[in-house]
Amino acid sequence: MNNDIDKDGTRLPIKIDTTSNGEYAPMPLSATNVEANKLAHDNATTHAKRRGWDRRKFLVSSCGAASTLLAFNAANAAVGKRGGFHQISDDAALDLQLAQAEVDGNEFIFDVQGHYVNPNGAWLNLVPENSTPYSGMEKASCELADMPGDRAYLNCLSADEFIKDVFLDSDTSIMVLSFVPSTQEREPVTIEDANETRNIVAQLDGSKRLMIHGRVNPNQDGDLEAMDELAERWDICAFKTYTQFGPGGVGYWLSDDPGLAMIERARSLGVRNICIHKGLPFGPVSLEHSRCDDVGVVAKMYPDMNFLIYHSGYDNSITEQAFAPGENRMGIDTLIQSLIDNDVAPNSNVYAELGSTWRLLMRDPDNAAHSLGKLFKYVGHDNVLWGTDSIWYGSPQDQIQAFRTFQISQEFQERFDYPEITPELRRKVFGLNAAVPYRISATEIQSFLAADSVSQRKLAYMNNPQPHFKTYGPKTRREFLNFLKLGG
Repeated sequence: MNNDIDKDGTRLPIKIDTTSNGEYAPMPLSATNVEANKLAHDNATTHAKRRGWDRRKFLVSSCGAASTLLAFNAANAAVGKRGGFHQISDDAALDLQLAQAEVDGNEFIFDVQGHYVNPNGAWLNLVPENSTPYSGMEKASCELADMPGDRAYLNCLSADEFIKDVFLDSDTSIMVLSFVPSTQEREPVTIEDANETRNIVAQLDGSKRLMIHGRVNPNQDGDLEAMDELAERWDICAFKTYTQFGPGGVGYWLSDDPGLAMIERARSLGVRNICIHKGLPFGPVSLEHSRCDDVGVVAKMYPDMNFLIYHSGYDNSITEQAFAPGENRMGIDTLIQSLIDNDVAPNSNVYAELGSTWRLLMRDPDNAAHSLGKLFKYVGHDNVLWGTDSIWYGSPQDQIQAFRTFQISQEFQERFDYPEITPELRRKVFGLNAAVPYRISATEIQSFLAADSVSQRKLAYMNNPQPHFKTYGPKTRREFLNFLKLGG
């Protein structure tokens, strides 16, 4: 194996760090997370020697992923975390075939929330001449940063790197390219940029591997009117909105006049999907509108529309517990309560998306078990959607492997009436559920994805894979605040 990246094997394949997607301040790791990472590194050294491999070769292998997840299990169990665990055999840390059977897979994976940054976008014209936006991000130090130009490092976040991270270094089949909260003139990725990236992927062989959203904030001048062009010219699969975002930092409710106007307009344009950022509050001002109190209201009013709740209302400042009806809690419970109050049944027209949510839940198996268990129970087995918010977190492969092996404990299943995460349920979350609102036949797509040129390119790439195991998003408060300034 020719190791061109991280030759000494200093990076773990499952990334638990402080990286944010730019929508919340980076969170310090818990003592348990720190110990888990340390144990994973120690085990990698031991297991690599037993295999007769160097650290890098071991960590890139399926054994490396299995060993890392087993270390996380041990660290969490040591502090009494009993809600969930990664269902991996101890021998998988050394047995390559067993590791491949347990952490690898061939599911149809439809990631409904992806991002990238255009390194040559018009948004740079509004950035101070001497500033270097995103330069503090770890991934901004890739080989492409050595190209000519003061901001060449932005190439590390470009469409080409996006394609490598998503389609070569992960098992992702299809992704929706989404947007960040911003004014039109400060978008790090415009609708034109997103369309060009979609074309790059499509030109590989014409496959429909990349879809795009259209960003709209109806409380912002011009956005409602712009919906017509987004729908009629750009072949968007959904509208994406941020109820926390607006003039002066003041958000809106979906059930307010601007929200209803947006829904009505989307409906008249024939776009049935509205994706709404809920949870992950940007700060104290946005806290109110990050709640999901309005979701059930509009879902009941518009049963022919699909409301895809991005982040599932998850609030990273709290630890999820079992749902208690009537209690005024935050986070996912605001979504559940809103559905109950408005008689919106599970598996109807409200979907819960896991972008950033699952990445944060990977830190704490109890939090993960409660969050997933509640979503399956109250939103429905058919209505939980896979999303990763990558490339902010680097390649989504580590999130895929962590979810592929995660199980709610028998104790939590019995105490809280949570379901077992069966292979069938996992396949639903990974892609089959999203195929319904996004109107894609998973069976048809799988038939040509198995032989398209992206698959062939990946097959060749896997002879000498070079995952970087880095993340892109801000890791410190200073990086986060600089990131926020770009949104304007």
